[in-house]
Amino acid sequence: MGEFAKGDGQELKYVYICILIPAFMEDKTIPDIEKLKIAAGILKSIAHPMRIAILNLLKGGKKMTVTEIQELLGIEQASTSHHLGILRDRGVLSSRRDGKNTWYYLKNDILNQVVDCVNRCTCTDQDPE
Repeated sequence: MGEFAKGDGQELKYVYICILIPAFMEDKTIPDIEKLKIAAGILKSIAHPMRIAILNLLKGGKKMTVTEIQELLGIEQASTSHHLGILRDRGVLSSRRDGKNTWYYLKNDILNQVVDCVNRCTCTDQDPE
């Protein structure tokens, strides 16, 4: 997998810098295909309405339990755990066990900007170009 190993947080920076805002790339060459596969995997893991909702809940350094997330989203705990597992396995979220609770949070601060970018994509008051 090269220098962007699964789950190390660096792949998120790559997604943001090289995929979402390519204007900031200094080197305009085509990125390594393995890096693109990692970026696609991360974007795929985020690409679900409930997962985007979870990321919005955890934005800004918030930490929440499965129960808190489940109650706020109004979905079953099993479904919540499933979505959290996908996000954690792809390196988007981290978790910390504390007694009976597991706290989930964004693995990398760069994700706040990715979530903001996704939210801006859903604005309906903009004229199409």
